[in-house]
Amino acid sequence: MRRERRFNKDRMNIKKVLYISGGIILLSIIAFFAVSILNMGKQSNNQQLAKFNTAILDDYASNSTDVTEQTSSEMGKTINEVQSEDVNDVKEEKEEVSENTVKESNESSTAEKSKNESNSESNNNTKSEEEEVKDPEFQMPVEGEITKKFAQDNLVYSTTLDEWITHNGIDIEAEKTEVVKASADGVIKSIKNDPRYGLTVVIEHANGFSSVYSNLLTAEFVEEGENVKKGQTIATVGNTATFEIADESHLHFEILKDSKYVDPELYIK
Repeated sequence: MRRERRFNKDRMNIKKVLYISGGIILLSIIAFFAVSILNMGKQSNNQQLAKFNTAILDDYASNSTDVTEQTSSEMGKTINEVQSEDVNDVKEEKEEVSENTVKESNESSTAEKSKNESNSESNNNTKSEEEEVKDPEFQMPVEGEITKKFAQDNLVYSTTLDEWITHNGIDIEAEKTEVVKASADGVIKSIKNDPRYGLTVVIEHANGFSSVYSNLLTAEFVEEGENVKKGQTIATVGNTATFEIADESHLHFEILKDSKYVDPELYIK
């Protein structure tokens, strides 16, 4: 009995061992298949991922090549265009500088020419002005002694009027009919009968000067408006001046500058 119980117990233990072993083997088989399946799925995923990555890389490489070629082409074109534009700009700048240089040269030549013309005109004007400014050189209209001097700021005695008066010219002693000559170059301005100084000839000279010849006998040698030269005969001495009729025979001679009386002795050479 006891032996039977023991046998049964051992049998049960053997069954437990067999069940446990079978379970372990089954679990091992299941685990093996599970791992195999997982490995196969992983490999498949890796292969697909590798293919996907390869496709992406190929597409990227292709796009990168196109972009690079396009960028390179555009960069090359841009550089060429920039170089062309720079060359054109430099060319335009050179042309502009050349045009400006020519223009400045022409302007300079024109300005220099105008300056030379202006200087020439200025020199001519200056020369002309110098000639105009030069005072005429007067000479004695008759040869003789000065018997009455110029007296504008003081008085001289008049025998005819029997009083002290001013005297705007000089009296040069001369015989009647003695020839009177032009004291300087000029134009006959007038031939007139003055109520105080008788027959009178007035000659207009350069630079505002004029000369007056009075107490004449005749002035038939010249006409009004006639040009006369220094030393040319214009009249003869007479005795027609009512204010000086009591004096000795003489020529009353005056010089005016800008219509003002001046001392003839200061201008007679």
